[in-house]
Parts: sequence; C-alpha cells; structure tokens
Amino acid sequence: MLNYQNKNNSLQNRFAKYVQIDTQSDPASATIPSTEKQKNLGKVLVAELLEMGVSDAHLDEFGYVYATIPSNTEKNVPVICFCSHMDTSPDCSGTNVKPIIHANYQGQDLVLPDDESIILKMSEHPDLKDQIGNDIITASGTTLLGADNKAGLAEIMEAAAFFMQNPGFKHGTVKILFTPDEEIGRGVDKADLKKLGADFAYTIDGETLGSIEDETFSADGAVLTINGVSTHPGFAKGKMESAIKILSDVISALPSDCLSPESTELKEGFIHPVTISGSVEQAQARFILRAFDDEQLEANGELLDATVRNIIEDFPNSTYELKITEQYRNMKKVLDEYPQVIEYGVEAIKRAGITPKRQSIRGGTDGSRLSFMGLPCPNIFAGEHAFHGKQEWASVQDMEKAVETIINISAIWEEKA
Repeated sequence: MLNYQNKNNSLQNRFAKYVQIDTQSDPASATIPSTEKQKNLGKVLVAELLEMGVSDAHLDEFGYVYATIPSNTEKNVPVICFCSHMDTSPDCSGTNVKPIIHANYQGQDLVLPDDESIILKMSEHPDLKDQIGNDIITASGTTLLGADNKAGLAEIMEAAAFFMQNPGFKHGTVKILFTPDEEIGRGVDKADLKKLGADFAYTIDGETLGSIEDETFSADGAVLTINGVSTHPGFAKGKMESAIKILSDVISALPSDCLSPESTELKEGFIHPVTISGSVEQAQARFILRAFDDEQLEANGELLDATVRNIIEDFPNSTYELKITEQYRNMKKVLDEYPQVIEYGVEAIKRAGITPKRQSIRGGTDGSRLSFMGLPCPNIFAGEHAFHGKQEWASVQDMEKAVETIINISAIWEEKA
C-alpha cells in the first residue's frame, strides 16, 4: 500500500538543488553531450542513487545516467523505465538560478525580486487558478527555473528513494534513464536501449496535474541556404542579388494567419524560422516544421520549397539549397499498439486522487523517439509550467502527485502481471 510522504521537504530540496546546477544545452555544439556541464548534474544524481543503495547507477561518456531498482516480486513483470532529461533550454539563461518558494499561494501576482518587471499573473497563467493554497516555486527573475525537466528528475529520484526505503512495496524491475540534450532534439541519440533493458517507459516531462500524453507533433528540421551575388554596392545596379534580401522575402512570403506558431493551436501545425544569419553572398535560415499528421508535415516542407522557388525566380543568378531532416514522429502510432501502457498510466493517476487528462503535446519528448526505437513511451505530468522563460514555475503539491503516480505505475504493472 502506498504511503509516500514528502518527508522533511525532501522533494523540493532535491528540486532546488538540481535547478541550481547549470545544464543548458547548446544547439551549435557538435559534442555529445553538447555541453560538458550537463555531466555535473549527472554526477550528483549518480552519487545520490548510490547512496540510496542503487548499486549499478552510473554516468556514461555521453552524459546519460542509467540505474536499476531490482524487482522484489516473484511475478514475471515487464521492465518499466522512468525517464527525464537533465538539460535546460538554450532559449533562456540557466546560470545562477535562484529558486524561490511562494508558500500558500492565494491568487496574488507573483513579482520576481531580481527583476520586478517579471510578474506571474493568474490572468496570464490560467493553471494558477488550481493552485490556491499550494506552494509555487519560481526563479528570481533573471533566469529560467529549470522545472523543465528537473521537476521530472526530482520526482523520479524521490520515487527511487521510496522504493529503496520500502522493500515490502511490490514492484517489478524499475529502470531509470536520465538524458542530456533533449531540448535540442538529441536526447536519445546515444541512449543504449540494449543496456537499459526496459520493455516500456514513461517520460516524466509534462505540464498540468493529471495529464498523460500519448500523441506528439511529428517534426522535421529544415536548413535553407541562399547563394546570392555580391558586388561592390557602388556599382551594384543590375548585378547584385542580396542573399539576405532574398531570404527575407521568403520568410515574409510564408503564411502568417496560419502555419505559424503565433496563429495556431490544438492540432494545427506550423513552419517556423528559428535562426537566420548570413551576408549578401550567402544567407541561411533554420526552420522547424511541425504537424500531427505525417502527410501534413510533408506538405509543410513542400510549401516551404515552393515558396523559395517562387521568390528566387526573380533572381536569375542566385541559387538555393533546402535540406529537410527528420527529427521525430508522432508517438501515437506506436502507443496505439500497446494500449495497456496508457491504461496503467491513467489508473495510476486515478489512484493518486486526480482526474486523468489524456491529451496531445504541441511539441515532443524523448518518448517520441524512444517509442520508434522500440520502447513505447508516453508522457506523464511533472507539474512544470511556462517552460523556457523567466516566468517558469512549478507546484510542490503537483510534484508530489507526480511521485505518487510513478510509484502507482510500478505497482499496477506488478499487480497486472
């Protein structure tokens, strides 16, 4: 029987410790992990697991943490993995994070002390309306918080401690996987699934209390390179074809009332330029393409290509190259083949006293790629909100329920075996 308690504030203490370790990933880096500092957190997590008695916990050369909590039942139970990522988003600084607990939240504006222009308002963060009386954690106003995904890390670690301290609580073999570089789309590039040895998995990387997500975007990345014609600007009439201006025309010609993040919601996809650089002679833009349907995703890529071809017709001496690469695919295709993975997750949430919310993600997780690598892996809430920015926040009470859900999932797989 579950008797998890957040003793001595152990959950928020773990979380506060982890967010103060800078683990920001870097999309411009070619190394694995993209930043060596991610291993600093990995080493802390391994040390804590070893101290709990998880004897095989280790950090590999690529920055992945692996650990096993052995089965304590005679039943033949599928091996279940819980996964979270250690890196934080490149979109906002993760250096010198100062976590602040706003105890017993009563609906007031939360003004962050190191930059009082950063204010969390219930009108802008609707999930705060469900947090009255709870304890809200934010950063101080100059950095992101790192709840994405250090909330998930803290919750899995707290569940691991529960398993080790309660040997009478029956469960099958539980595997732990902590990954680097999820925020830059490389989270499972070097994950060794043979070594992991899990049958099914759950990423703990979701938002609202009670959510379980079995569907993500399908995603491609695109790199568009324009090769223009550079001449001396004083003698450029009829000769110069500026790659910068051509690229700007392409971006301006893309739809703005649809197919952009600013104009889409629910299951609508988009074409989104994320970086642009270059000179008169050559300019380059990187895009992310998103859609829930693979055919629509392909159509988005074709629209981008058609837009470029239409614009560049007016520049006869210029050329372009558009390279589209697969990033991840909608995990629903895989998860529909294993309905018990979702069913047991839903039951685990109910046992925690929460109404489950089965929904789609306008994004992706490590679980998207893990599912297609042979490890079916839906996503469970972690209580993290307003990711990738200075207004990021988490709820202690929601995090406690995530711990209970992890423990319940392990129990249910044992019961059903």
